[in-house]
Parts: sequence; structure tokens; C-alpha cells
Amino acid sequence: MNKQIQDIWNDLHQELKKFIFTKLGDPTITDDILQEVFIKIQLQLHTLKDASKLTSWVYQITRNTVTDHYRKNRWMTGIEGLDLAEQAYEEPQFAALSTCINQKINQLPENYKQAILLTYFDQFSQKELAEKLNISHSGAKTRVQRGREQLKDQLLACKNLS
Repeated sequence: MNKQIQDIWNDLHQELKKFIFTKLGDPTITDDILQEVFIKIQLQLHTLKDASKLTSWVYQITRNTVTDHYRKNRWMTGIEGLDLAEQAYEEPQFAALSTCINQKINQLPENYKQAILLTYFDQFSQKELAEKLNISHSGAKTRVQRGREQLKDQLLACKNLS
């Protein structure tokens, strides 16, 4: 391991491990994600333009890796901190919430509903969404953001969340 990566490991690995564990709650998966983060750091360190932003750059890689983990495991993410696993829907306390979320998604205007379903359930990137819908990348980003905001507002009004 080169000296620079070793220094990053010594300075940040415990802090990153705690950060990842708070997002995942599983020590084994936390270790796997941490290892993946450091592989990405090692492979991409040459792209860091400003060394003073190393810590924020590392945390961005970590957040992205956790998000990728959720997507790979069919987690719903990105609704202002609401992370729900499909297996959680089987538990009684999540049944009403699952119904509420499904109803609220179906109540969205069609363009926002389509953007939410494709990005969060079919794991389309926003670029892939833009291509599929034949709209600009910034248009796709806006559509997802507005759909997420409308869904968030509807979810916060759902009586099952109070």
C-alpha cells in the first residue's frame, strides 16, 4: 500500500467505519463497504485536484458507495433520509407505510411517477432516464428532484407516518 493511501487509512478508517455502520447497521457489510471505499480511493486518488478537500472527497466516495450498495440490494433511497429495504415491508410495522408509499407514488403526476419508478426501483441513472424519456440530462435531474419533493410532501402528510 503506498504511503499516501496508508496515511488516509490511518487518519480516516475508524471514522469512516463508524459512518458506514450508522448507515447500514451490519458490521460485516460495513467492513466490505469500507474495503470497497479504499479500493476506490486508491484507484482514483490521482483525480483529486485539491488536496485540502481530501476528507470531503473521501466522504463523497463513501456516500456514493453506500448508495450503490442500497441500489444493488434493491433498497429505496434518496427520499430525505428514508431508507427502506424490501424485506422490511414484510414486517407488520412497515405494512401500512408500504401501502402509503405505493399510494403516494401512484398519485404523483405521470412524468414524476415515471421518473421515481425508473430511478429508484429500476435503478436507472439519471442519464439513462434522460435517454429513455428523450429529454436532457438536466431535465431528468429536475424531474427526479421535483418528483422526490412532491413524494416527500405527500409522505409527510400520510397519517401512517405520524
